[in-house]
Amino acid sequence: MPHPLVIVTLLVLLIRLALWLNKHRKATAGHDAPAAGLVPRAELVEVGSETADPAAQAALDAAKAGNWRPAAAYLSEGDRDWSTRYARMDPFGDLAATDDTWLWQWRKEQPDSPEAAQVQTCALVKRAWEIRTGKYASEVTREQAMGFHQVLQEAAEVSHEAIRLAPAGDPNAWVMQQPIAMGQGWSHERYRALWSEIVAREPHHYGAHTAALQYWCEKWLGSNELMHEFADKAIAGAPAGSLLTVLKLRAYWEEVLRDKSAAPLYRSAEYTAALDAALADLAAADPAHPGIVPARGWIAHGLIENGRPAQALDLFRGMGREIAGPWIYYGNPAAVFDAARTKAARATA
Repeated sequence: MPHPLVIVTLLVLLIRLALWLNKHRKATAGHDAPAAGLVPRAELVEVGSETADPAAQAALDAAKAGNWRPAAAYLSEGDRDWSTRYARMDPFGDLAATDDTWLWQWRKEQPDSPEAAQVQTCALVKRAWEIRTGKYASEVTREQAMGFHQVLQEAAEVSHEAIRLAPAGDPNAWVMQQPIAMGQGWSHERYRALWSEIVAREPHHYGAHTAALQYWCEKWLGSNELMHEFADKAIAGAPAGSLLTVLKLRAYWEEVLRDKSAAPLYRSAEYTAALDAALADLAAADPAHPGIVPARGWIAHGLIENGRPAQALDLFRGMGREIAGPWIYYGNPAAVFDAARTKAARATA
């Protein structure tokens, strides 16, 4: 029998080796990225945190300097591509939520501008949710709840003005009422009335469907059954390239998020079929679709969970610097996103 000192020494060496391997694995995880044609981890940003469109950036810079006119011109472009026009509002809503001097000047000089009213609605909604935070209701303080509902009511009032000003066929003023509906706890009947106004104007609005899925999920005002029913109905009537197939992947994720024991769903025949449908939908989508990067993120996540990480690598490459998909909801998005990319890269080695 080996001497006890020898055994202890071997154990110490094994522990040190394990610690070194773990440290080395963590230190080199991001090193796989450049070799696989991926952006280095240090350069990653969350989707929507940067504006890739030079025209949008120029308009934002002008607004910061007090000139609202480039924003007005930019946000009125796009004819009847309502999903894109809706997505364009977001960074201007972010800016107005912190500094609305330029927006008030715009509203003063163009009181009948539907875009200005929509940006104001967006900004007030963002302020309200910033007050509330993303915590569960039981964790929100009384002061936060009061401030949230006060500002959200202001948003609701401006949203009615935006609806009044909206041109025929424009659904976006109604779409912007969705987070108000969630925050104020609208009944299913009232929400369905809102939804009918949206789809009557744009039946396949990407942003509207993404928000609606949240309303119908269990953590808000629906259930797993209502959430999946909504996703299935939306997908059934959608044309190829709409990217609404991603709703089903998001629905499964919401289900697993609430019940970790449901994780085997990711390997089920139903999930695999939903994932394959999303891949086909992505292949048919316009590269300029406002949901293209988030769709790549959700599908890449699905491929990894479905046991097909190698297929996700091209999707990660297509995402460039942007972190999108479920990873943005984690405490350290860059770390979990990079770990997923590393898994995909190593699966192809």
